[in-house]
Amino acid sequence: MSKIVIQGIQFDKKSSFQQGPGLAPPLIREALHCGSLNLFTENGITIEDSRITDKGDFDILDYFDIETITSNHLASETKVFTLGGDHSITFPIIKAHHKKYPKLDILHIDAHSDLYDNFEGDKYSHACPFARIMENGFAARLVQVGIRTLNTHQAEQAEKFNVEIHQMKNLDVTKITQFDNPVYISLDMDGFDPAYAPGVSHHEPGGLSSRQVIDLIQNIKGEVIGADIVEYNPNRDFQNMTAFLAAKMMKEILGKML
Repeated sequence: MSKIVIQGIQFDKKSSFQQGPGLAPPLIREALHCGSLNLFTENGITIEDSRITDKGDFDILDYFDIETITSNHLASETKVFTLGGDHSITFPIIKAHHKKYPKLDILHIDAHSDLYDNFEGDKYSHACPFARIMENGFAARLVQVGIRTLNTHQAEQAEKFNVEIHQMKNLDVTKITQFDNPVYISLDMDGFDPAYAPGVSHHEPGGLSSRQVIDLIQNIKGEVIGADIVEYNPNRDFQNMTAFLAAKMMKEILGKML
């Protein structure tokens, strides 16, 4: 019986535009447990479950401490769910997962493909994690959903690494359900349209609805062994809308992991 550890990674030092996601983990938890909503998923699974342990939040001094913390939590028969943090945290998290899951599929939900070879001189920027993941062979398959900022360099990177991109302009979420390997979900809150998630650093209109993302997650065929929710910036939120959306997504993903 798989156990799940929740870890909060309070790190946003590799944000390129605005810092703030490092503040997010405790605020997502606060929304989840404030009494406004119950702890059941839409499919009738409660996350008030003895198999789930919340290890709290971690202040990160050195970037690769994230890999060590994640590896420690993966050491037993445990799945890891992470609250971030900017998207740079996904690379060391996946690096830790690769030791346990040498063949891993990633479902990446985002406005941006985060495939830059380097960004503003930093190869570990939040704009680069999936370039690092793919060049190291840490994912057998990378499926990106919600992309709507694809530039020439990132399109070339996607072709180089054989990334499966489902752009918003011609999106059909029913085509993205079957995974043959263990699945890791990386959910960037700016994958949602800003109307649903105003609390992000990069407002990119034309995005996913909350319903589309919930349906996508609920219909995954394959074992979800880990996940992260990243790039919620509380400094930009409106009446905690994005915190509550992140909490809703946390419930649905944890339910899928159970």
